[in-house]
Amino acid sequence: MFSYYKVKKLGEGTYANIYMGYQTKYIGDKFIKEQPDSIDRIVAIKKIKKQEHSSGQEVSAIREIKSLKMIKNSYVIEMIETFSYKNSLYIILEYINHDLEKIIRNKNIIIMPGDIKSWLFMLLSGLKACHDEYFVHRDLKPNNLLICSDGTLKLADFGLTRFISDKMTPYAISRWYRPPELLIGQKHYSFKADMWSIGVIFAEMLLRVPLFAADTDFKQLELICKTLGTPKDSQYQNLDLVGFTLPNYPPVNLKKIFIAATDDALDLLKGLLEFNPNDRLSVESALNHKYFKNSPPATRPNNFTFLSMI
Repeated sequence: MFSYYKVKKLGEGTYANIYMGYQTKYIGDKFIKEQPDSIDRIVAIKKIKKQEHSSGQEVSAIREIKSLKMIKNSYVIEMIETFSYKNSLYIILEYINHDLEKIIRNKNIIIMPGDIKSWLFMLLSGLKACHDEYFVHRDLKPNNLLICSDGTLKLADFGLTRFISDKMTPYAISRWYRPPELLIGQKHYSFKADMWSIGVIFAEMLLRVPLFAADTDFKQLELICKTLGTPKDSQYQNLDLVGFTLPNYPPVNLKKIFIAATDDALDLLKGLLEFNPNDRLSVESALNHKYFKNSPPATRPNNFTFLSMI
């Protein structure tokens, strides 16, 4: 058993407050008021908010706990333990103090092609562990991808994660990373929804700005068509577009947008950003893509050049 000491508040999410804290040997109570003499490890302490008239917070917490108990992978955040204390639910996680969004936005950091390849491989590997257990993450975005001190990337924030099923809400996944099938309101979707998010994150690593940034679902769909070209009828014949008329934009040469990207990178990106989920790459297909086999090689942990700058 362990005791915990809260050092500082890190942030506040939809359903929890997050603290940085210390884990130590159990000394009479789960939470102690004075800093312990010896520390086992630094941890992230997630305290689930209590809402008198809503069970949404509890549902999200249960989803996170359930998924992290089942998903064990080097590229998925570690859940250390969960417990109830003074009528509040706590989730203790490994502490990782950087995320991909902060690194992408930091103009002082030079991101090398090998860095992007390494992070994308780690991201896909972590996601494969989720999909292998029949979980859809449904909230993949750069600030939910944590970067360890050696450069290793780990998936985090599993509050929207759930088992794949016949019917799910389309109001999952942050809009900028939401696939076309959810933007048009489909409730029947698959693991391929996560793969679209991966493609958008890949593009953001290459460009260092969000690829699709709109403030409504319709504008988001329009921006996708404008950026990638409106798909042909055959590319969305299995999608229910009732109430939606896709704007007509000509095909786009992605090389003009991603000037520095290799042909292999563009081929992988196209496969991830297929409008129709049936045509979109699976996580296994993406991991086996030639992009990961060809030069330049993926950067190894501890060899990321930016590590001294964060």
